[in-house]
Amino acid sequence: MKTKANRFWIQIVALGTASACGLALLIATLGAAASVATGGGQAPDASSAGQTYEGLITDTRCGAKHKASIAKSAADCARVCVHGGAQFALIDGEKAYVLDGDLAVLKRIAGRRARIVGSLNGNTITVSSIAPDE
Repeated sequence: MKTKANRFWIQIVALGTASACGLALLIATLGAAASVATGGGQAPDASSAGQTYEGLITDTRCGAKHKASIAKSAADCARVCVHGGAQFALIDGEKAYVLDGDLAVLKRIAGRRARIVGSLNGNTITVSSIAPDE
């Protein structure tokens, strides 16, 4: 009789543990679904839509400090680095933003200061318009 009683308690503990794990999984799934449904992911800031940014147009590899040893201007250095896999960037003081926009326009204005209108998402500015600083 004693072994039947021990088995009974083991079955109750196993059933309780399985129920608790199932409930925890259900709650986690519902929480994740609710987070996605309410836009809990990283969305662009509504306050940053159409903001103006000013700074130096360069690349993510060199930043504002281009190597003098390659004997190229800042514009040429940025173009070479972008051709080699880097991305165009805007350097504004200590801040650096990756630029997502028309490559032909960014290549023409590389190495110069510019005023960019665009939306910021994380570290990337989606460029709406760009004009060189005069």
